[in-house]
Parts: sequence; C-alpha cells; structure tokens
Amino acid sequence: MGKNGSLSDGIIKKILLSYTYVAIWIFLSFTVIVYNKYILDKKMYNWPFPISLTMIHMSFCASLAFILIKVFKVVEPVSMSRELYLSSVVPIGALYSLSLWLSNSAYIYLSVSFIQMLKALMPVAVYSIGVLFKKEGFKNDTMVNMLSISFGVAIAAYGEAKFDSWGVILQLVAVAFEATRLVMIQILLTSKGITLNPITSLYYVAPCCLVFLMVPWIFVEYPILKEISSFHFDFVVFGTNSLCAFALNLAVFLLVGKTSALTMNVAGVVKDWLLIAFSWSVIKDTVTPINLFGYGLAFLGVAYYNHSKLQALKAKEAQKKAAQADEEAGRLLEERESEGTGKKSESQD
Repeated sequence: MGKNGSLSDGIIKKILLSYTYVAIWIFLSFTVIVYNKYILDKKMYNWPFPISLTMIHMSFCASLAFILIKVFKVVEPVSMSRELYLSSVVPIGALYSLSLWLSNSAYIYLSVSFIQMLKALMPVAVYSIGVLFKKEGFKNDTMVNMLSISFGVAIAAYGEAKFDSWGVILQLVAVAFEATRLVMIQILLTSKGITLNPITSLYYVAPCCLVFLMVPWIFVEYPILKEISSFHFDFVVFGTNSLCAFALNLAVFLLVGKTSALTMNVAGVVKDWLLIAFSWSVIKDTVTPINLFGYGLAFLGVAYYNHSKLQALKAKEAQKKAAQADEEAGRLLEERESEGTGKKSESQD
C-alpha cells in the first residue's frame, strides 16, 4: 500500500511540475508579447523603434549568458571552431535577427490578437521550407492540411477590423525567416550533432544578431533617435522587458526539456487564445466573429498537424524499440548457441 501510495505521489508530483512549467512559459511568453506591444505602440509607451528594442534584448541576453557561462559556469560552452561558427551560427543569427526585427515591427501596425492569428501560419512555413530543403517529404494529405490552415488565416485576415497591409507583410516575412531559421538549425547544427541550450544559444547567437542589427539601425533608427532630444533611457522599463525576454528563453528550455515539444505546442495554443481574449478585453482591440471563425479553422488545422506529428513520432519510436528487441533477441540466441557448442566440445573431450 505504501509503495503504491508513494508511486501515486510521484506521478502526481510529476503532473503538477509539468503544469507549473507550462504555466511559467505561458506567463512569460504572454508578458513579453504584451510588454513589447506596450513599448512599441504609439498609443501606449510610444517608442516605435523595433530594431533598437531588439538590440537592447540581444545585448542584455548576450551579457547575461556570458556571465552565466564564463563567471558562474552554470553550463559548459560548446566546443566550436571558427569555421563552424561562421558556416553554421552566423546564418542562423542573421535569420534570427531579421525574424525578431520584423515581428517586433508588426506590433506598431497590428493588434496583438491579429498577430497571433497570423502566427498560425508557422507550421505551413516550416513544412514548406522543410520540403524545399528536402528535410520533409512531400505528402498530399499534409499539403491539404497546410492549405486548410492558410485558408483559415485568410478568413481571419478578411475579418480584421484594422487591417494594415504593411503590418501583415512584416509579420508574414518574419514568419518565413523564423521558419527558415528552424529548418537551418536542423541542417547546420543538429545534423552535425551540435545541440545548444538557451544559454549557450544566446551566448553564441545574440552577439551575431547584434552585429547584423547594427547595419539597419545606423541607417533607419539612429538618425531619428539622434533628433529626439527629449528621450531618456528608462532602465526600469527596458531592463524588466529584457529580463522577461531572457527568462522566456530559459522557460522554453525548461518546458521542452522537462515535458515535450508537443506540450509546448499545446501550451502555445492556450497562450494564443489567452492573448486574443486579453487583446479584446483589456487593450480593447476589435475582434470580429469572422476573425474568430477563421482562426478557429486554422487552429483545427494546426491541432491536426500536431496530432499527426505525434503519431509519426510514436510509430518511429515503436519501430526503434522493435529493432532493439530483435537485436537483443539475436544476441541472446547467439550466446546460447555458442554456449551449446562449448558444452558439446567439452563432452566430446
């Protein structure tokens, strides 16, 4: 009874921890998105400089990652040559900087709720780019699913009350860059056996992003900032915003490491619906019935895609276990045969 009781306690503890990790990730992701919107929106904090904000994030994250790795030695840095850094990390850093810059820029033109609806296109972009780079196989049923997601997002866009073409272009291009980055991580790092946790990832990627962002910043935002004599750097606002961004990276590692990537996908759906509700009720963004209907269709498509991916992973894992079992059975049979041969030779002697 005691043994069963302790087992039950262990299972309950594991479930509670999983829900805690999910709650932390949802809270931090929610906070970063709303905080960025607050800073960049002209009707709120009114600091519409997305490149500068992204550079502040990257500077903060790179500095903190350096301190955690080099001073406190929380994690060990990955062994990486200059050639590997230039050929693998630099392209990923370039894509990441473009993705962050453009996605942050979209908050100036679009509502939080509509941006979350457009982000539902991420599986479509990842799959399409994966097929293009031959990391995914083309399947008719998957493509039909991708078209259904796209159709749902198109309906949501049609129903958007404050549709802004430039904002939509920025967000869609940001999705494309982010999807390309995710595929490139598989091609340039994972395939070479290199895995980066969020701290080491920021340690290597954030300085690279900072350099790439410096180029457009000098020409686009620096001349305007130079003219604004009234601006003073608010350490509380930008410091807490950057801290939330860094904590979110750690929460991603915690959530995927302690649960699964599928749990993160499900948590992401919950977060999106919460953001839509918050955008409508607190920020007072207009959310139309057509918006919700379109996003609902896209949501069903994304849910089916995640389900299909889970089933494929389960099938692959089952095949791997079956192969291991066959290999183990063959090894045991060989051992028994060799033992039998040994005993036979002994009896003949």
